Amino acid sequence: MKKIIQILFIIVGFNTILFADNSEKIKRIFEGNKDAKITIINYESLTCEHCANFHENIYPKLKKEFIDTGLVKIEFRHFPLDLAAFNASKIAQCNNDGKSNLLHILFSKQSDWVKGETVAEANKHLKRLIKDENFNINFDQCVNNKKIEDYILNDRIEGVKKFNVNATPTIIINEKKFDKSLNYKNLKKYLEKLI
Repeated sequence: MKKIIQILFIIVGFNTILFADNSEKIKRIFEGNKDAKITIINYESLTCEHCANFHENIYPKLKKEFIDTGLVKIEFRHFPLDLAAFNASKIAQCNNDGKSNLLHILFSKQSDWVKGETVAEANKHLKRLIKDENFNINFDQCVNNKKIEDYILNDRIEGVKKFNVNATPTIIINEKKFDKSLNYKNLKKYLEKLI
């Protein structure tokens, strides 16, 4: 199944074109000062436990000390590792408002929807979560949105081509891959050298 998914990403991805019309352009999900000296790119998969751990244990400290103070901007980029994560990424992008609250909820409630034997079961749980959290999203319309699908696949392709991303989460800081063990202490020390 993993090989089929990888082939799907490759076939669809190489046929994908970024949108020329700015009015239709998908907005990047990010937080922080858009002109910050430091930009972090976080490649993540919504079914990845390590990514959920980043959002729960590292991100709040990073936000408090670096993002909310205007020193750092963080961009959340999609790198779905399976079809359930691919569909969840489409949901995260669906409002196209650039805000991260839905993304954070998908990670914080990961155990509520990443379950079952099939993608259809995960979708059913994901659909219920969206409804329970009162997000005004048309699930079927989102997961079948070709522009959002292409956008997510482009994130994944760019991650591989530009930064050799092969696992999640992968952190890129000012265009360089963060290669130390991903914990807040290491991240903070690295960021402080850049300020």
